[in-house]
Amino acid sequence: MAVTVRIPTPLQRLTNGQAEVQCDGSTVSDLLFDLEKRYPGIKERICDEQGKLRRFVNVFVNEEDIRFMQGDQTAVKAGDEVSIIPAIAGG
Repeated sequence: MAVTVRIPTPLQRLTNGQAEVQCDGSTVSDLLFDLEKRYPGIKERICDEQGKLRRFVNVFVNEEDIRFMQGDQTAVKAGDEVSIIPAIAGG
């Protein structure tokens, strides 16, 4: 099941410069596993040592923040768009 995953610019060096990649899975967690299989090293930039999404990384499924859904267990289906967006802080 192909889901489009949008990759933030700082991580595109790990996806051979691609801003969007296709991944397979039925949940966001599955997509992250497939993303790591296809592009080794990317998951450690997105997840902590326990495999949980880092606090400063926001993930959206079809423009809906997964923090207000089922987190990394949020279901995805073919044709969905998942965006990985690093949080930006400043003062």
